[in-house]
Amino acid sequence: MMRLFRYLKPYRLPIGIILALVFVQSLSELYLPTLMSDIVNFGISKGDVPYIWQIGGIMLAVAIGGTICAIISSYMSAKVAMGYGKLMRGKVFNHVQHFSLQEFDQIGTASLITRTTNDITQVQQVLVMILRMMVSAPMMCIGGIIMAVNKDAKLTLVLAVVIPILALAIFAVASKGIPLFKAMQKKLDKLNLVLREGLIGIRVIRSFNRTTHEKQRFNDANTDLTQTAIKVNRIMASLMPIMMLAFNFSTIAIIWFGSDRINAGSMQVGDLMAFIQYATQIMFSLVMVSIIFVMIPRASASATRINEVLEMEPVIRDQANGKQASGQHGYIEFDRVTFSYPGAENPALSDISFSARPGETTAIIGGTGSGKSTMLNLIPRFYDIDSGRILVNGIDVREFSHEDLRAKIGLVPQKAVLFSGTIADNIRYGKRDATDEEMRHAADVAQATEFINGMPDGFESTIAQGGTNVSGGQKQRLSIARALVRKPEIYIFDDSFSALDFKTDAKLRAALKGETVDSTVILVAQRVSTVMDADRIIVLEEGRIADVGTHKELLEKSDVYREIVSSQFSEEEIA
Repeated sequence: MMRLFRYLKPYRLPIGIILALVFVQSLSELYLPTLMSDIVNFGISKGDVPYIWQIGGIMLAVAIGGTICAIISSYMSAKVAMGYGKLMRGKVFNHVQHFSLQEFDQIGTASLITRTTNDITQVQQVLVMILRMMVSAPMMCIGGIIMAVNKDAKLTLVLAVVIPILALAIFAVASKGIPLFKAMQKKLDKLNLVLREGLIGIRVIRSFNRTTHEKQRFNDANTDLTQTAIKVNRIMASLMPIMMLAFNFSTIAIIWFGSDRINAGSMQVGDLMAFIQYATQIMFSLVMVSIIFVMIPRASASATRINEVLEMEPVIRDQANGKQASGQHGYIEFDRVTFSYPGAENPALSDISFSARPGETTAIIGGTGSGKSTMLNLIPRFYDIDSGRILVNGIDVREFSHEDLRAKIGLVPQKAVLFSGTIADNIRYGKRDATDEEMRHAADVAQATEFINGMPDGFESTIAQGGTNVSGGQKQRLSIARALVRKPEIYIFDDSFSALDFKTDAKLRAALKGETVDSTVILVAQRVSTVMDADRIIVLEEGRIADVGTHKELLEKSDVYREIVSSQFSEEEIA
């Protein structure tokens, strides 16, 4: 957890002020019992009223000063902890933005959400406790022992017996609680995963009538987390009765032995009262330490999980001196490219070689799992290849900065993703400074204008989270408009026409031809009708290129392509 606190550097000054205030507050609390004993021993016993008023006034001033310090330090501790939480959430989010898809696959989205929210909250809460108690508790304990010894050294032997017992109890409870706190955070990940899947897939769950099954999944994950939480809380809850039992027995022992010493004339009544106060402060400081030990194990487990994210270096990183664009525009070349997903036994793509030029449309077709989408994901460098080269404008994509490379690409993913906001916001996501004219033109080409105008507020109509208030075809057309408004050098369409009817598909592809004259178009499709007019069709089979050619050429020479065509057209239509 200490590694995580290195990010507290911006708060060094307020932390220093907090520690100074806590120090002053602790001194005032240690000084008050001594003043009280002076009043009892010298003021009351001698009937010296002015002395009582004098010491009482000092006590009041010290108490008010300690209270002011406590209020200010509590306020500043909360401010520092909240600011630190905000800083950490920002650091985790910004760091995650640089992850490749491989890191996302490794940690998992549900776990990243838990680490960014719940885990940081745990560290944030323990930071408040540390700022308020980590200084005052040891100081009160050590200072209380010193003052107690000063009042009566022999009576301090009572504390010498109690304190080691309490220390052992705290250690035993903490050692049992730490592993359970780590397990709790993992089970919280599981609960978030089940909940997230249940909310995202609610349509599928209801359509297959699996609501009861999903409720059972959630209940199982929830019960597992609850049982672990109950177990760890039982362990931690046992600490307080032990503390109170030790505190009460030590108070009885102090009064018992202290009364004998008063009777023998070795101790005054005021000193015994002060000694009880110091014993109370010592015990209370140990209670504070126990509270910290209850919170630190969970915060430590959370801190470890946050550090895992912050210390995870993205596999795909920008080079120190990224190359700038050459004189070419939109040229793509795959040169003997082989790629495997992490942990996979066999490559997803093997020895892929082809080139695509501006003004041309290169289509990729093949069976399910043949590697079509994988090939497209390598162009914007979502993954790094195992061997070979992918060249854009004659430069290896690994030599570009991410920003420069992806600025050349307009990507329409297989799953159309829309963001909450207006239709205009979603289209301008591709180009923030796009004018209204550019936005409307992109919508026209994407065949989206008709349904946009049919909505109550046109381009200012609201899109719900995930685009749930528009159809699949409408989502695809808005995604295409988002890529078109960017006017990139390279268009990548990953099965982006699958939700469109044949008429809209044909009109969209016809409109795209005029829009992409100076750009390279690479598209993946399952429909033969979508790819048959392409300048080049690449047929993939089990991660390898089976054939390359035009529609007519492939009908003559490619068995794989003919099989795909025959599955979608009758013999008369093929002829």
